[in-house]
Amino acid sequence: MCQKLCGNDSNHDGEPGEAGSSRRRFLAVGASALGAAAAFSTPAAAMGRAEHDDDMPHGTGASHRRYILRGGAVLSMDPNVGDFARGDVLVQGKKIIAVGPHLHAPGAEIIDATGTIVMPGFVDTHHHQYQTALRSFLSDGLLANDGLPHGEKNYLDYIHFTITPVFRPRDAFLALLASSLSQLDAGVTTVVDTSQVGHTPEHTDAVIHGLQESGRRALFVYSPGAGPGNIFPNDLDRIQSQYFSSTDQLLTLAMGGEVFDPAWRDTWALGRQHGLPIVTHLVGSIGQGTLIEQIESEGLMGPDLEFIHASAISEASWQAIADSGANVSIAAPIEMTMRHGMPPIQAALDHGVQPALSTDVECTMTADFFTQMRTVFTLQRALINERALAGETDLPELLTCRDVIRLATVEGARVAGLSHKVGTLTPGKEADIILLRADAINVAPLNNVPGAVVTLMDRSNVDTVIVAGSIRKWRGKLVGVNFGRLRAGLEASRDYLLDAAGVERVLF
Repeated sequence: MCQKLCGNDSNHDGEPGEAGSSRRRFLAVGASALGAAAAFSTPAAAMGRAEHDDDMPHGTGASHRRYILRGGAVLSMDPNVGDFARGDVLVQGKKIIAVGPHLHAPGAEIIDATGTIVMPGFVDTHHHQYQTALRSFLSDGLLANDGLPHGEKNYLDYIHFTITPVFRPRDAFLALLASSLSQLDAGVTTVVDTSQVGHTPEHTDAVIHGLQESGRRALFVYSPGAGPGNIFPNDLDRIQSQYFSSTDQLLTLAMGGEVFDPAWRDTWALGRQHGLPIVTHLVGSIGQGTLIEQIESEGLMGPDLEFIHASAISEASWQAIADSGANVSIAAPIEMTMRHGMPPIQAALDHGVQPALSTDVECTMTADFFTQMRTVFTLQRALINERALAGETDLPELLTCRDVIRLATVEGARVAGLSHKVGTLTPGKEADIILLRADAINVAPLNNVPGAVVTLMDRSNVDTVIVAGSIRKWRGKLVGVNFGRLRAGLEASRDYLLDAAGVERVLF
C-alpha cells in the first residue's frame, strides 16, 4: 500500500521487507480501513512517479540510487560540516554521503537546487494526529474548564471526553494518514505521534498503519484509549514484536506514561523494562506544578523522559529536569491560546535545557513549523525586550533565527531519540532533507538564510521533501497522493464523529 500512497515503487525507506509487507500488515486493520487506504491510491503513484512532473528521479531511497542536490544554499545545522552559500548534498540510498561545494559525483543523477535553501527536515515532538478531521473545531477553546471566565468551551470536555471515545479504527487511520501527509507537505519529516485513541488493539493498529502508509519518520507513542476494549498497556509486547522489532526502520516506539493516570509509575516501569522512552504531558496550571519534585524524590527522573509543555512548574522542578537530563517539548502557539500558561521557553533556557518544538492539536492550531518557529522567536524576544525596556541590564541572550531552527531540527531529533539518524545534514546520517524556495515572491532577494526561513517563509516555500533518501514531495506537490479522495474521506469521518458524539458543527 505504501507504494501506491506515497508514490515510490522502491522500498520506501531502503529497509528490507518493510514496504513489501505493508499490505499484509495493513489487512489487520479491517476491511473498512483497507478500503479507505485503497481509495487514495493513484495510477501515477503506483508507477512511482510524480503525476505533475515526469522529471522526478525514480527509485530514490533504494540502496543503489545516487543523486546529488546541486547548487542550493546549504544550511547543514552541523558545525563540523558548515554552511555553504552554494553547495551540494550527495545521497546514496537512504544516507547522506557528502556535503560541500562542487562535489564530484560521477554517475549521480543531478537535482537542481538552485534558488533553494537545503536543510534538515523539521521534527515535531508532540502531535495528536488522530484529530485531523476536527481541524479548527475548537479554534476559540481553552484546555480545561478551570472555573474562570471563558472555560466552558474547552478541549478536555469537547475533544477528549466527548468526541474521542466514538472514534473508529477507520477514523484514526484516515486522520493519521492525512496529518502525516500534510506535515510532509510542510517540510516536517519526523513526528512524535501522541494519538490517544487506543480504544482497542484495532485502533492502535490503525494509528500505526496510518503512519506507515505515509512514508514518514515517526516515534509512535503507545497510548491508552476509552471504553471496554482499551487494554493498555497489555498490548505492548504484541505491537513491539509486530511493528518495532527492527531499529532500522522509519517507525520507532515510545511509551505513553501520562502523569494524570494513577498507574503512571507502573506504566513508566513497564516502558523502561522494554527500553522505551516515556512521553507525558505536564501542565502546572492543572495541578502539576510541583509533580516533578515528587518524581525526583522517588528517584524516577531520567534522560528517557519527554515532558510536553512543562508550563507553570516550580523552580525546583526545572532544576530536577536539568539535573536529570530529561527533555522538554514546547507547543508555544497552543500554550498561549489555550491557557496552559506562558510557554516556558525562557525558563528552559535559563536552566540550560534546550527544548524541542511541537504542534499539539490541529483542532485548535495549524501544524506547520514556520508558525512554531516564528511564535517562539517573537515570544522569547518580546519577553526579554520588555525586561530591557523596564530597566534591566543583566539580560539573557536573545534567540537568533539559527537558534530557533536548531530547536526545530537538532533538538527535535535529540528529544525524539533520533539524533543518530536525522536532525542535521551530516554524512552518514539518513537523508531527511527539505528544499525551501528562496527565489519566491515572499522571500527574494535572499539576504540571510536562517532569517529567511524563520521570518519570511511559510509552507508554500516547501519545494521538495525527502525522507530516508526517498522523495515524498517534488517541485511543490506531494508525490502520488489523491487528495480529493482523502479529503472526502476526512469529511465523511468528521460527519460521523460529530453525529456519533452528538456535537453540532458550527460553520460560522
